[in-house]
Amino acid sequence: MNDLISRKYQMKLVKSVHDAIWEEYKSYKEVSIYIDKWHESDQWNNNWENFQIYLKDSGDIDLLRTLHSMSGNDLLKVAIEMGVDTPDFIPMIPTFKNELKSDFKTAYDTFTKAFKQIETDPSLAVGLANSALESIIKEILKDERINSKVKGNETLYKLTSIILKEFNILDNDHPIEIKTIGSSLLSISQSIEKLRSEKTDFHGKTKDDYLINDTVFTYFVVNSVTTVGLFLNSYFKTKFPKPTKIDDEHDDLPF
Repeated sequence: MNDLISRKYQMKLVKSVHDAIWEEYKSYKEVSIYIDKWHESDQWNNNWENFQIYLKDSGDIDLLRTLHSMSGNDLLKVAIEMGVDTPDFIPMIPTFKNELKSDFKTAYDTFTKAFKQIETDPSLAVGLANSALESIIKEILKDERINSKVKGNETLYKLTSIILKEFNILDNDHPIEIKTIGSSLLSISQSIEKLRSEKTDFHGKTKDDYLINDTVFTYFVVNSVTTVGLFLNSYFKTKFPKPTKIDDEHDDLPF
């Protein structure tokens, strides 16, 4: 992962992480305690440490220099834990989170948990991302203007099949390219669902089963969820715009 994080991007990320940590803890003491929890060292291995903690002349932590001494991988983990957006790895996440926060509270909470688990528990992040996309589709299908209704136990693949049918994306009258893209959306949902069921420890695994543990693949999955989720929500709002509220207020004029 370190090779994927450019030096230029690390420079930008450090500033955002620095500000987020100070916003969260607000004192040198609390900041030092937090950073210590990330610090690892081994005096028996040539005094190895995963990063260097720098101090100012006053003896307080120099957070900016300390963050710059971190590897790209550790810096990214801190950024994710602090809720700092990482657009170079999940390009649409700010837009996605804003959309969810306003329209899909359950999905927003689930996706936020998934995002924070990408580096520490890739398997869990995939499962939560799958659940977030399920929540988005279920919420859309609750709209009374949509004919198909769900029972609540549908899989992500089934939910995607229903909503694509409702949106008429797979209609035979559409150009083959549009139908192909629609089928691809269905394949993406099916693959995310299969990864959750077969390549994570959600359903129990043995030592010989393959589990997702490479964060690169986890970013790929979460990016797929943001892409599909944003498209479905955008299409829904276009095809089924919110009804205009009628102003019932009247003036006091007698005519």
